[in-house]
Amino acid sequence: MWFAVFFQFISRALLYLLQIETMLDALYIVLGLAALIFGGNWLLKAAVALSLRLKIPKIVIGMTVVSFATSAPELIVSIKAALDGFPDLSLGNVIGSNIANLGLVLGITLLLGTIEVTKSFYKTDWPVMFLASIIFFAFLYIDGELVFWEGLVMFSMLLVFLWYLLRNQDNAVIDELPEDDIPLPLHKTLLFMVLGGLGLWGGSELLISGAVGLATFFGVSERIIGITIVSVGTSVPELAASVIAVIKKEKAISLGNLLGSNIFNIFAVLGITAMITPIKVMDQALLDSDIYWMLGFAFIVLPLVFVPSKMRLGWRDGLILLAGYAGFIYMTIS
Repeated sequence: MWFAVFFQFISRALLYLLQIETMLDALYIVLGLAALIFGGNWLLKAAVALSLRLKIPKIVIGMTVVSFATSAPELIVSIKAALDGFPDLSLGNVIGSNIANLGLVLGITLLLGTIEVTKSFYKTDWPVMFLASIIFFAFLYIDGELVFWEGLVMFSMLLVFLWYLLRNQDNAVIDELPEDDIPLPLHKTLLFMVLGGLGLWGGSELLISGAVGLATFFGVSERIIGITIVSVGTSVPELAASVIAVIKKEKAISLGNLLGSNIFNIFAVLGITAMITPIKVMDQALLDSDIYWMLGFAFIVLPLVFVPSKMRLGWRDGLILLAGYAGFIYMTIS
């Protein structure tokens, strides 16, 4: 009798501890995402202020400094996850983020207003984004791993893309500079740089710890957590920037930012990560399903731009993208 009571007590205590641990993991994810977002924003302020102090042209700042700074959360999370032995979290973060940018973020943006598409969409932005997606797919499909030379090729292609944009500045759609792009005092610039670095490092630690903990508790792979929770969280800055662009009636910038973010996620985030440490596929579903969803979302934007309204995206297109994203999430977690 006493043994049964003791066993029941121990079971309840363990269940209680597991619930607390799960809540802590969820809290780590929330705090980690918050730290990444704030850290990325502080780093962006410092990078822009430093560039202005060095008298670098704003067009160059927009195409390079701002783009790298806004991709910093994805980059830090991917490098940290790969180094810690969770490559699926690294790959899932980028694949899921690229899907979320077009399915979720662009879908929500289109529900808020129509986007008139500029020529740079089919001349530069979309072709390079789709090419980046195809190259990523090919490299990963060959042997299920991204290694140093493949990362070097991808990062080199990013440099070529940036060089092309700088040569054709009039046609480029670039990230919008912050409104307060007035040079900051040097001590504030250094403060934002330190805070940004600490935020990104601490946020990545908390996020990866919480994501791995949740995956272990629910008995799912790091891929599922990475491709859903982590990827959506790291896409929050893109969602905020796109909504703000719509409110300011600068919708073309919104579309350009999302396509540019997808390009940077592949060429910069995965390229740099692969040059630091190999990224090997552990969960075959990344190759059998997820990457095809990414290619599908990358492709479908093109016909949506021309059908039914030429060079325009509207709320119906937004519903299609959101429905596709909902289907992707359902297939992933089911």
